[in-house]
Amino acid sequence: MPALGPDDVLAVPVATGAVLPPWLTAAPEPVVDPGLLAGALADTGNTGRLRHLTNVPIAGRRPRSVVAVGVGDGALPDVRSYAAGAVRRGQTLAAHGARRLVLPLDGAVAPAGAAEVRVAVEAALLAGYRFRDSSRAHPPRLATVVVVLADAGDPAVAAAARAAQVAAAAVAWARDLVNTPPSTKNPAWLAEQAVDRLAGLPHVEVTVLGRAELTAGGFGGVLAVGGGSAAPPCVVVAAYRHPDAGPAHPVVVGTGTTFDTGGLSLTRSAAVRHTKTDTAGGAAVLAAVEAAARLALPVAVTAVVPVAENAVSGSSYRPSDVVRHVDGRTTEVRTTVADARLVLADALAHARLRLGATALVDVAVLTAAAKVALGARTAALYATTDGLAAVLAAAGAQAGEPSWRLPLAQEHEESPDDGVADATDAPAGPGATTAALFLRPFAGNLPWAHLDIAGPARAGADEGELVRGGTGFATRTLLRWLEAGAPVAPGVRQADR
Repeated sequence: MPALGPDDVLAVPVATGAVLPPWLTAAPEPVVDPGLLAGALADTGNTGRLRHLTNVPIAGRRPRSVVAVGVGDGALPDVRSYAAGAVRRGQTLAAHGARRLVLPLDGAVAPAGAAEVRVAVEAALLAGYRFRDSSRAHPPRLATVVVVLADAGDPAVAAAARAAQVAAAAVAWARDLVNTPPSTKNPAWLAEQAVDRLAGLPHVEVTVLGRAELTAGGFGGVLAVGGGSAAPPCVVVAAYRHPDAGPAHPVVVGTGTTFDTGGLSLTRSAAVRHTKTDTAGGAAVLAAVEAAARLALPVAVTAVVPVAENAVSGSSYRPSDVVRHVDGRTTEVRTTVADARLVLADALAHARLRLGATALVDVAVLTAAAKVALGARTAALYATTDGLAAVLAAAGAQAGEPSWRLPLAQEHEESPDDGVADATDAPAGPGATTAALFLRPFAGNLPWAHLDIAGPARAGADEGELVRGGTGFATRTLLRWLEAGAPVAPGVRQADR
């Protein structure tokens, strides 16, 4: 335990049953009287359950305050909650002079190791995230969070801490991209951010396809959706290939819609103000590639982000238009609110036909139906293979980003005779499933998974490691998947195929 001073806040993990950590009572001169702390826990009803928190000011102000935080049974999700809760309280105390939070892991879980350090550091950094665009001075913040554990010299622990810092920084960038207001964020701005952030990283190449390249490449969906805006659409392609990467080449695709009026079909006014969040899929895949490059993962991965603003003007695409995609398939437009699937279709086909993809994963704020079905914390997962679904769900569980697999039920597939084109953009049936079924042909026969993050892409309030606004959801899921070698089934690395 580091020496504590008057600017410090000490977090104390409290296990189920109000059990205090052994180091607190074993110290010859404990930081706080265990009896006093036990009484404070009893007075506040803190039994060690998750999100229970008791603040105890300390006489002599060394440290300034003790924050007793429930850690439940000490499982990894509990450690994540403990770290986030302690940081959140520490940031509140920063307004009153606190500058450092000391966050012990021993006692939160025994023994604490690399896995616990990874989730604790990620949660601590993400819980402290803020996005501000205000004339007022920023409120005081903690300067330092010190994570303490007994075996801090283990190389695996140092590597976990480094990975957590990289992952959290990538998520914070994804959140920034989502939270930036549309008065700033247009397609050219988003492309510029990707180039500035990624182009200088080792083994990363960033290409931006403009209107001429999109026209030549047959990106009819992107050109249609972006055609009504004064800010022309583009497609950002960010490719990372480590020198030790094998022949496998997973491609991650994410929508980069900077704002969505719904086009001529118009999104209702209560929802349209949140459509800057439609950038979330593209932000997540770009951030995952950034993290993979900074960690020098021995993989090859490319992010493809179609970027457009769905606006209203005389050049907007219309219901009943027919759009031709990169692979030649056509879509009859029934509603211009279903814009994301049109641009995803182009991006998936481009990845399959022109980038040599060996597996495809797409991420998008796609349907309100997914949020209705699964709520605001869980993504809808669709996949063409059980193996890819399993490894992505496992990666999400490790990252604290849950998903739930939904079926690509054949009874909801459109008949090719239902319209004038190969498909329509808004067939009848369960919305999240019909959207996934619309996308599936563009992946061809490749292993393909689709994450509809309409619910978890945005948080309505601060809680745990989430901060109101964009969450960066799916960044860490994709990163964990890439760290495992981008497997297409449990135990089957892409590099082995």
